[in-house]
Amino acid sequence: MRVIVIAVLCVMLSLDATLASYGIYVGKNCTADGSGFLGGYGDEPSSHWLEIVPRREHPAGAKIKVGATNKASYPGELIEIPQVRVTAKYITMNYSAFAGFPAPLTNGGLNEHHVAGRDIWSPSRDELRKMTPNPQRGLNYSDLSRIAMERAKTAREAARIVGDLIDQYGYATYGGNSHLFADANEGWVLINFAGGKGLWVAERLGPDAIRVSRPGYIGEIPSDYLKHPDFMGSPNLISFAVEQGWFDPQQNQPFNVNKVYGDGKLRHELVELMEQRLQKLRGKITLTDIMAAVRAPEVTRETAGYGQVAQLRPNVRPELGLLWVAPTSPLTAPFVPWYLGGTEVPPEFARHRFLTEDEPAKFQDTEQRGLESTHYAFQVFKRLFYLVDEHRDPFLPTVTETLVGFESQLVAEQNFVSETAETLFQSGRADLAVRSLNFYSTTRATEALRLGQDLATGIEAQTKTRFGIRRP
Repeated sequence: MRVIVIAVLCVMLSLDATLASYGIYVGKNCTADGSGFLGGYGDEPSSHWLEIVPRREHPAGAKIKVGATNKASYPGELIEIPQVRVTAKYITMNYSAFAGFPAPLTNGGLNEHHVAGRDIWSPSRDELRKMTPNPQRGLNYSDLSRIAMERAKTAREAARIVGDLIDQYGYATYGGNSHLFADANEGWVLINFAGGKGLWVAERLGPDAIRVSRPGYIGEIPSDYLKHPDFMGSPNLISFAVEQGWFDPQQNQPFNVNKVYGDGKLRHELVELMEQRLQKLRGKITLTDIMAAVRAPEVTRETAGYGQVAQLRPNVRPELGLLWVAPTSPLTAPFVPWYLGGTEVPPEFARHRFLTEDEPAKFQDTEQRGLESTHYAFQVFKRLFYLVDEHRDPFLPTVTETLVGFESQLVAEQNFVSETAETLFQSGRADLAVRSLNFYSTTRATEALRLGQDLATGIEAQTKTRFGIRRP
């Protein structure tokens, strides 16, 4: 019933197609089982693939290249910054192209410390965008997301790491961005502004908070934000606005971040309704409710590169951190569970040539041909989306019901899966525990892929018979 109600809500309004990305944070006190949730997706046109990035040790003096190139919408130049000696294991969806930022790109994921991250578009005011230096220097949104996954042990630390990096090295913008970070106890939203002035601000979202971002927003902040436990920001956050005449402290008005530095709209209308709907479920929100909210029609479309829900459960060992991922737009792709203890991704869910930047200009590398011979999950579910989107009324309800039914079986299995792995870890058989997690996720991912293929075959046959194939 909740899935249907949210879906009906979402067809009431339509979001402008130019908006990018979508994020949902729900604190642990708002849920049925005490888990926190961070869900959403990114809007990107390029290829996407799942990756389990291992914990790594780096040599002393190692550096990483970050920033934007001269091909970005705000041209930049790449810089090098120091890498830490040890980086954490994490699960992420990578993609291959966006606005002059070097691949592979990421919007976050879930790391071994059970810190989850999401990126959401957050436009800066026109004057700030026009101030952006040419060339600009600093870390781009993907650099910041990846480093947060590599280094943060809590959501608060993730926000602090991102802020410190901007303070020290600057931020390479595409016009304004935000991050949502969460752990089992709290969340943080952070906005980094265009302009090359090092402006950023972060707000704590506690265990009682529900936040739906599109775009990412922060409203009023206290004047002592640098000393306040629920806020962070660049030292010049308010003083720069005063210098520009955008804020007058003599008027005794609170400093509203989005009114001063953003588009002034906070969340957009449909997103506000989605947030209100989740508020009505306060104390009863489940994993399937978050999946339904990420999948919601008119919010989720073909531009969604994937769907993601981090299930942040308390008192769980690092290996049992759980990230649910749909391999492309979750409107027509199922969420599949991936455990941090796992080490394997099926070849069908790894990087392929389809929609990957620069691939059409070259022949296939011989080392890649075996992988390329497999079906590509991203492409399979893209095809299903196109078939459904041609004739939504007859096909979307059936596909949604099928996906939700498949996911319901997976959700019901998780206690058994995690308890089995926990028993193996405690008995000193970590090798068997990892094998069991690998076997489970890869098996269910393969079943999800087969389901997508079967749905597409059936809908294609019906389309040809009932409607014919529309041509350009």
